[in-house]
Amino acid sequence: MSESLDALELRITELRAQVRRAVKARDNTLARSLRGDLRRAEQAWDRAVGTDESTGETEPPLLPVREQVHQALALLGVPSAARMIVAVNEAFFSGALRGAQLTSLRRDEERSFRGDPYARPYYLCAALTDRLSPARGLLADSTWEPERRVLGPLSPRVDFLVSAMRVADRIIRMTDPPQGARRLLRRMAQNVPGAVEGLAPADPEVTIRAARAELDVHHAGDAAQRAEVAARAGRQLSDIERLFGAAALSTLRGAS
Repeated sequence: MSESLDALELRITELRAQVRRAVKARDNTLARSLRGDLRRAEQAWDRAVGTDESTGETEPPLLPVREQVHQALALLGVPSAARMIVAVNEAFFSGALRGAQLTSLRRDEERSFRGDPYARPYYLCAALTDRLSPARGLLADSTWEPERRVLGPLSPRVDFLVSAMRVADRIIRMTDPPQGARRLLRRMAQNVPGAVEGLAPADPEVTIRAARAELDVHHAGDAAQRAEVAARAGRQLSDIERLFGAAALSTLRGAS
């Protein structure tokens, strides 16, 4: 198992470096393809590290806070608040995160980027509002395409539906999902019409169908709004502002 993990970790490191180079070169097609490869490699790593092959029991990964947050974001796939990140970490991974540990994380990431831009394979950055300012309390992954890291009016609901579907999909792919993961899905499903009745356990496949039905209503409008915000960000913001946001006043001045 350790050899498999070593190979996966090397592959992930190489892919992150390739994504970073493609983004800097503005080769969007290559970057998108590499991000897909990176997501699949990270998911394979999650599966490999999450289960003790001899007992079938979940092992707590010995990862720093930054890596724990990153793997939770990789599962959710959308900009997420500290509360959701902590809940996902508790349900699927080590459960060692606390909300207070995330309070200064984005500021630390920004300082690191300012000191040595693109030195890290990824940064835990801000989601950007339609004013191109950082969205309060939401963390994102710098390797995501810009449209995933910006928000329009419909985005909070769309992102919740996407995260519910991804949590449900992860549970489906697990041989013996932790009870904490099932409880998290039930809590999320209670906010999706038609996904679950009362306090009954949530069926992952039913949850996905219900979430997708609502998502189909909002997806096109949200995608158009996000594309417009991302295009403005690309035109108006510096590299660091694209990751961590611009002050609202300076953004408005730049647009005028």
